[in-house]
Order: sequence, then C-alpha cells, then structure tokens
Amino acid sequence: MKFSEKNLSQTVVQLCLAKDIEHIVLSPGSRNAPLTIGFTSHPGFTNYSVVDERCAAFFALGMAQQLGKPVAVVCTSGSALLNYYPAIAEAFYSDIPLIILSADRPEHLLEIGDGQTVIQENVYRNHILYNGNCKEGEEFQIHNETVINTALNSAIELSGPVHINIPFNEPLYNLVDIPTVRPQDVPARAINISAFNQTEMLQEFSSLWNTSTKKMILVGVLKPNSIEQKFIDFIANDESVLVLTETTSNLHNDQFITAIDQLIEPLNNKQQVTLEPEVLLTFGGMIISKKIKVFLRNCKNMKHYHVDTKKAYDTFFKLEGHFKCTINTFFKQLVENSKPINSNYQSHWLSVKENRLLRHESFVENIKYSDFSVYQYIFKYLNNECSVHISNSAAIRYAQLFDNKQLQTFCNRGTSGIDGSLSTAIGAAVHSTLPIIHITGDLSFLYDSNGLWNNNIPSNFKIIVINNSGGGIFRILPKAKKMDHFETFFETRHHLNASHLCAMYGLEYFKAQSMSEVESLFSKFLEHSTKPALIEIFTPPEINDTVLMKYFKFIGE
Repeated sequence: MKFSEKNLSQTVVQLCLAKDIEHIVLSPGSRNAPLTIGFTSHPGFTNYSVVDERCAAFFALGMAQQLGKPVAVVCTSGSALLNYYPAIAEAFYSDIPLIILSADRPEHLLEIGDGQTVIQENVYRNHILYNGNCKEGEEFQIHNETVINTALNSAIELSGPVHINIPFNEPLYNLVDIPTVRPQDVPARAINISAFNQTEMLQEFSSLWNTSTKKMILVGVLKPNSIEQKFIDFIANDESVLVLTETTSNLHNDQFITAIDQLIEPLNNKQQVTLEPEVLLTFGGMIISKKIKVFLRNCKNMKHYHVDTKKAYDTFFKLEGHFKCTINTFFKQLVENSKPINSNYQSHWLSVKENRLLRHESFVENIKYSDFSVYQYIFKYLNNECSVHISNSAAIRYAQLFDNKQLQTFCNRGTSGIDGSLSTAIGAAVHSTLPIIHITGDLSFLYDSNGLWNNNIPSNFKIIVINNSGGGIFRILPKAKKMDHFETFFETRHHLNASHLCAMYGLEYFKAQSMSEVESLFSKFLEHSTKPALIEIFTPPEINDTVLMKYFKFIGE
C-alpha cells in the first residue's frame, strides 16, 4: 500500500478512517491528486468516480441519506467546488451529513492569475455547519488536526454538511511507503438526544393540549419508522386530534389525512373556520403543500409548537415553542401528562375525507389521458416492495393526491430544487434495502441527465419520466400562463426525449404515449433486468392543468 507524501492528505485520510467515514465520491483533477491517492490506495474505503461535481455531490447526498452517516466528496480546485453548492444547501436544510474535501492552491498562488483558482475559503459560509481551512506545512500539523477533527465531528454530531479546504503545493503525485504523520483522533461526542429538560414548557403545552378540543398535527419529511407504533396509535385514537401527513412523512394510519390538498382546496370560508385548530403540533422536515401553509397562516387563534432536535421554523408565523428532542422522547412525556377530552373534531374531518375519496374514485373512472391519469395509475400499481424517490415540482405534488400504500418515499425537500433529484436517487439506490424507482418530470430529468454518467447505477434501478414537454407546473400556478411568452420562458416548451440518453448510457428504454400503452408496458418495465430501465410517458401539456382544476372542483361538490 502506498501513501501520498503530503502530510495533509495522510491526516485527512487517517482521520476519516478513524471516524468510520468509508464512502468517498471522487471527481477527477490534479490538485486533489494527494487525496485521490490516499483514499484509493487504502482498502478501508469504498471509492466512487463521478466526473460531474454537481452530480457527484447529490450522489453522495443520496448515499448519506440511506446510510445515516457521513459520505465525503473530493474535488480539485477552482470552479469544481462551486458545483457542489446545490447539494450542500440541500444537505444543510435536510440535515444530511456531507463532507466536502476541496483541494486548493497554497496562499501564495491565489489571486495572481493562475487557472483553476477562486477564493475557496469559507465559500459555503451561509449553508454549512463548519468551514475548516487547512494550511500546508509541518508547522501547521496541530492546527490541521484540530480543523479536520472539528469538521468531521460536526458532520457526525450535528448531521449536516461541513467543508474542509486543503491547499497543496506541487509536486502532487509523490508517494511514500510508510505514513509520515499519525494524527490524533478526537472522537465525536455521543450526544444524548433522548434527554428531556424542558419541563416548564411541557407543562404549559400539556395544559393547552388537555383543554383543546381541536388539535392538529402536521407531519413533514420523516425517515421511515421514525415514530414508535404506540405513539402513532396514541394520536390516531385521540378524537380531538386530526393528523395530516404528507407523502414524504412515511407515516401511515387509516385515521390520518394523507391527501392534504384534497381536503383543503374545496373548503369554503365557513368550513375553514371549522377546521381551524386551537393548537398545532408539527414535526418532521419541510412541508410540501402550499395550500395548508396558506390555510394555517390565516388561522387567527392558533398556537404552534414544533418538535425537532435542531431547529424550528416559524412557517405559519405563530410559533410558541420548540421542543429540542426526538419525536419519541416528546411523545413519551406527552402521553404521561395527557388527559382525554370529548370532541368530534377528528370524526367530522374523517367523514369529509371519506367523501373526498368517494368523489376521487368517481372522478378517475372517466378521466382523460393526462398527467393526473398517469400518476393515478403509477401509485395504484406500485407496492411497498420498492422505495420511491420523487423529483420536485409537479411530480411530488401529484404524488400527494394518491394512496401510496405505505411506500417508502423520499424527495429533496430541503431546498425543493429540481436539480440533482436523479443523482440523489442513484446514490440512494446504491445503499437502499429495497429497489428504488425514481419518478420525475421531464425538466428535472433532463436538468440532471449527467447523473446517468455514473458506473455505479444498480441494475434494478428504474426511472419513470412523465414528459409533458416542459414545466407543467407553471400551467397550474395562478396567472402564470397568462404571461407574455409563457411557453418559451416559463413552461420552456421542448421536443426532447430520453431515448438517445438511454442508448448512450446503456439503459433499457420504454416509451408510452397513451394509457393503453402505459398499462401494457408497465409490468414489463418493472421486471428485474440485467441493466437499469427507464419508461418515458408522454402526456398532452395543454390539458393537464384543466384536468387538475376540474378534479378539485369535482371532489368538493
């Protein structure tokens, strides 16, 4: 086994190994050669080569999401590390541990007109847990060990992205047989997130909880199996509690409202007042439904409390308190202090839900071929033998309208961008315990098509592209399609397809242009094969928004 002669490289590699950071995504370059040599020469690391840095970072993000532990990305100097930024922002807001290792030129070579040079120190300052700036030279060894230990430990302890900027002087490719440094590993702290020390606020909340007849729980992004079943049963069986979940909540119970927009959109003013809760309890990550955000922001007498180990957003402008603990720890305390109260709040809105579902089934019986009919079929067909990764924009919003049959569902909702959804899904597929199906619109897929430039795609990875020839969501947004040059600058109408990309990257390709073709091809598409597969379903862009608007009107009648 060989080692880079650079002390800095040896220090980074040895500390990553000591902290069980074993998955490394490398992009090519020269300035990062000492790091590439260090990681690829050691049998303790699993290395992945991804050329496009933006794709590489999202690929690492998907792996870290599934593993629940940090994954490192390594790049050369210059514009390379700027391409990491979208994934870093996503990791920052989604609490996913990502380690950025950027090679750099030494200080005396900065800002003198050299190529591949930008100001790299603290470049992610607004969306990073920790910026570590190393210095090359034996005299800086203690400084560098401190920086690297702090950065790696921050990613582990706080579950988020960190950046270590690492300058290297030339020569970059020299090797040694024996390490020249033995850095001290400062172990990450074992943080007790099950501790509860907010007794006074809990007493205040419990008093409100035990006297309120209209309590709403809204659940955002959660990993599967985040909440103990006894606590799910506790809130499901409380007649004063109405639980609203989203597709990304991965929380399932027949007593919960799983299609929020289906419930909210048809309500008149009087019904909205009836739905308005006295207390709102939230947990999980970002909320998808804009309709529930608008509704809750307009509630006049509601008090909002959030449960999260790290942060609480005042999403509805009525935040009263933040319980800094795990969800299970919070509910353990709440159950012990809870008293039953008579209410018809849950039963009333569950009866509305049942009516909505009956109207939903009636509507889909005679629906025109459209985005809606395609998503309806997909979610009716899929089962919990797979996991789905859904892209942002229209795809995740349509998913909110259908029964997902306890599917494990993931989506990059930290920043809600369309960039990187394919690469994230591929990274997740590498370490998922279930086969992964990526459901995406055409713009999101094409935007991240370089994600297919990856030799690590599992053979059972499947992609469903709903191609409506542009950004279909803009037709749904109020007033958007009335804008001048709508098709060119908002919808961005195109005539592209995925067939040539599949041929180039070696994916099996299926094409459907009608509901009968979807139905005849879908089972064959899902069958296990020796290589990844993609089905591209073309839908008529002109009617998709009309069908959706008719749907919301119909279910409210």
